[in-house]
Amino acid sequence: MQSQAVKQAGTSSRIHMIRRGMRAGSPIMLGYLPIALTYGVLASQSGMSNSELTLMSLLVFAGAAQFLAVGMLVAGTGVFEIIVATFVLNFRHFVMSFSFVNRLKKIALRAKLPMTLGLTDETFTVSSLYRREAKEDYGAYFFSALIITAYVSWVGGSYLGGVLGDIMPQRLSESMGVALYAMFIGLLVPSVKKHYRIAVVAVLAMIINYLAQQIGFSEGWAIVLGTVAGGCSGIWILPEEEEDI
Repeated sequence: MQSQAVKQAGTSSRIHMIRRGMRAGSPIMLGYLPIALTYGVLASQSGMSNSELTLMSLLVFAGAAQFLAVGMLVAGTGVFEIIVATFVLNFRHFVMSFSFVNRLKKIALRAKLPMTLGLTDETFTVSSLYRREAKEDYGAYFFSALIITAYVSWVGGSYLGGVLGDIMPQRLSESMGVALYAMFIGLLVPSVKKHYRIAVVAVLAMIINYLAQQIGFSEGWAIVLGTVAGGCSGIWILPEEEEDI
C-alpha cells in the first residue's frame, strides 16, 4: 500500500511538472505560430513541398536559419553554402547548450543532452527564468514540456503555413516576405537599445557582405563572410560584461 501511494505521488508530481512546463512554454507558442506560418508560406512559394518545409522544421528547429535557407534557395545558392551559412548562424547554440547543461546541475546528463536539441533563443531565455524548477524533483519533466510545447507549435505552424501557401493569392504571399526582414530587425533593435555598439557590428557585417559580392563572391559565401567577420569584430567593438559576484 505504501509503495503504491509513493508511486502515485510520483506520477502526480510528474504530471504537475509537465503542466507547469507547458504553461511556461505557452508564450513562446503564441509567438512562434505567426512566424512559423510565415515561414511555411514563404517556403511553399519558393518551391519547397509541404513535406520538405515541415521536415526542415522537424530537423533544424531554428527560425532565423530556416528563413535564411529559404532566401538562399530562392537566390539559387548552392547546398554547401547554405549548410555553412546556417551552421555559422546557429553556432551560438553550442554556447547556449553548455550554459543550459551547466545550469541544470541536479538533472541527470542523459536527460539534459536530448533537451539541448530543442534549445532556441526563446526556449533558452525562458528556461533561464525558472531556476527553482531545476532544483526540484522531476525538473527534467518541466523543461522537457517547455521545449516540446515550443517545438510542436513551430512544426505545426510550419505545416499550416505550407498548406496556406498553396491556396493563398500570390500577391498576398509575396507581401509576407517582409516578415523575414521584420524578424531580424525585431531581434536587432532591442540589442541596439541595450548597447549602441551592436549597431556598429551589424553595419560592419552588412558592408562586408556587400563588398564580398562586389569582388565576385556568391551571395551565399558573402553572407558567410559577413556573419563571421561581423561576429569576430564584436570581440573588439563590444565592451566586456562584468560578471555578477
